[in-house]
Amino acid sequence: MRLKSLTILTMLLAAAARAAEPIDVGARLEPMVDDALIEKLDGARLVLHPPTPREVAVVHDAPWEGCVSCYHTVFADGDLFRMYYRGANWDPQNKVPPHQVVCYAESPDGIHWTKPELGLVEFNGSKKNNIIWNGIGSHNFAPMKDGNPAAKPEAKYKAIASGEGGLYAFQSPDAVHWSLSSDKPVITKGAFDSQNLAFWDPARKCYVDFHRGFRDGVRDIMTCTSDDFLTWTDPVWLEYPGSPKEHLYTNQIAPYYRAPHIYFGFPKRFIESRHPAKNLEPGLSDGLFMTSRDGRTFHRWQEALVRPGPQPERWVNRNNMTAWGILVTKSAIPGTPDELSIYSTEHYYTPTSCSIRRYTSRIDGFVSVQAPGSGGEMLTKPILFQGKELVINFATSAAGAIRVEIQDNAGGPIPGFALADCEEVYGDDLERVVAFKGGPDLAKLAGKPIRLRFVMSDADLYSIRFR
Repeated sequence: MRLKSLTILTMLLAAAARAAEPIDVGARLEPMVDDALIEKLDGARLVLHPPTPREVAVVHDAPWEGCVSCYHTVFADGDLFRMYYRGANWDPQNKVPPHQVVCYAESPDGIHWTKPELGLVEFNGSKKNNIIWNGIGSHNFAPMKDGNPAAKPEAKYKAIASGEGGLYAFQSPDAVHWSLSSDKPVITKGAFDSQNLAFWDPARKCYVDFHRGFRDGVRDIMTCTSDDFLTWTDPVWLEYPGSPKEHLYTNQIAPYYRAPHIYFGFPKRFIESRHPAKNLEPGLSDGLFMTSRDGRTFHRWQEALVRPGPQPERWVNRNNMTAWGILVTKSAIPGTPDELSIYSTEHYYTPTSCSIRRYTSRIDGFVSVQAPGSGGEMLTKPILFQGKELVINFATSAAGAIRVEIQDNAGGPIPGFALADCEEVYGDDLERVVAFKGGPDLAKLAGKPIRLRFVMSDADLYSIRFR
């Protein structure tokens, strides 16, 4: 009995030791989107920040487009922004689109979009259109620029889309001219009537897929990986600890460009039980936000990131679908930093056309650690870092402030870096160096276990990093 007790005690001590092991953040950016680095919040909390609606980016009013044009993908490609989407219209008699084609638009700034006349695919007797594909996969074609350094020139761009039997792989040398990579489906386990997607993960150094499945009758998300985009592992389900079962119609997952070790996802939540009287089909939707550090377990916010809002046409089945991809765009206010742009559908199921609207957030700005005017604190878990400076992305009111204390692993302030030694930080900045009375140089602490204590009032902390 005593031996068993000693064994249990040893296991508990080992688990406690592992829990206290410092997290090596190196010099990477750490957005405050989850509690992975947070030991304690006192008077502060993690807050989700809905983006700001801007202009309508594209109206799908061409004859080959229509009121059920959707499944948008956007990405930056050098000085050009590319957009892909399904062009389709609704036949209320047969309740099916009479056609489905893959369309293309482009922009120099992510704000002003054009539909180039490509002359590739004939529609109603003419090739004067922006259609790039009409065939297998036209329902939900999802392209990406391949970040794999070993990608072949003829497959610089890749896509997956559903067809008979599963998901098919596509390739392109120029993002406009596409061909099948294989005449057989490459992923066959799942239900693929959604925007399924795949990309190169620079951190895991493999291709990663996320696609539709049904788990216990609920629309859900599966994932698998591949070394060559053609042979994929068996898919497994995503997990969302603490979140209820909800229909996730899309997933829109990708590594966050400033912190590629973290996935950001923007799934569309589908509430099928709600049916406003004027809706052609039952159900309502909104846009969610979720994040993951391992690609399988996600923290999913229960509150919507993009609500339907005051527009009546957004309170209609299958609207508010976020496009796959985040763009960095210029702010409309002179002298202010670049912003993040995401795009969301509206006017779906209207008589003739639907559209997609741009929304903006500050960089790293979907979630923050927020303290009220009365004050609050955040204490990190033990971390290891590389670099000489602590840089924060933050915002305060005119009266608000942030101060930082650097503690040792045991929680005691390190001489020269106590709270009283920190110069008060206030303002609104994407990259502000935290300074102490002895200067901002933290080089002597690099590689040693530390904790960061943030004391804040009327302030938001969006991200931290050492450099």
